[in-house]
Amino acid sequence: MTAAALLLAPVPALAGDYFWSGDWYLKVGAAGFSAPRYEGAKGHLFQITPLISLGKAGSAVRFSSRNDNPSFALIDSGAFRAGATGKLIMPRDEDDSADLKGLTPVKFGGELGGFAEVYPTDFLRVRGEVRRGIRSHDGVVADIAADAFVDVLPNVRVSAGPRMTLASKDYMQAYYGVKPSQVAASGLAAYDPSGGLHSVGVGAAITWQVSENIETSAFAEYKRLMGPAADSSLVKQRGDRDQTLIGVAATYRFGFTVP
Repeated sequence: MTAAALLLAPVPALAGDYFWSGDWYLKVGAAGFSAPRYEGAKGHLFQITPLISLGKAGSAVRFSSRNDNPSFALIDSGAFRAGATGKLIMPRDEDDSADLKGLTPVKFGGELGGFAEVYPTDFLRVRGEVRRGIRSHDGVVADIAADAFVDVLPNVRVSAGPRMTLASKDYMQAYYGVKPSQVAASGLAAYDPSGGLHSVGVGAAITWQVSENIETSAFAEYKRLMGPAADSSLVKQRGDRDQTLIGVAATYRFGFTVP
């Protein structure tokens, strides 16, 4: 899950123009949501996570989704943005669920990579991210999403669209693999996954700009595990291919100037 969103403007191209100088904004808030206890789980858990967003004033992004990971735009032409992105990975072990007993824990770490997004029309954004794991896993993950959005009122926006995730063998092994040496302790059948399609799904959100500084939203997502993820003995014996998430969020925006 994304614990924070960070959207920054591209680095100024003019010599002598320091990137950090000027007007900035800081958004802080929290999201509360019900989500699976772990990837592929059947049981759900209510969670609360902080939301932090930092950016240059006047460099407003046309559309953003809660699925967007922290990003730094190196190229921004309005209709096209690209740059670096990263994701915080929380640890996963048997303390999260008895289903995971005997399996290799996933360590606290992250993923680093790049993103690109394009606006084919004024109401549609297509975004892709490719990230490599650091410490938590050694795999590569790619997320692709398309979101159509419309302002039904001046301060209310509705958005929705499809999502797809692909992952390498190392990622699948970390989250869905069961080694032969773990069969006795876990009670699961041995499983050595390959890489490939991880999941497909859809997400939707309603965002309400309460005031100039306060923003609230309600969101829901559904994804179906596919291929190597769906075939895992962890999912087949104890989990569920169908994964859902629903929640609400609120943020407050502060403005400040850096000389």
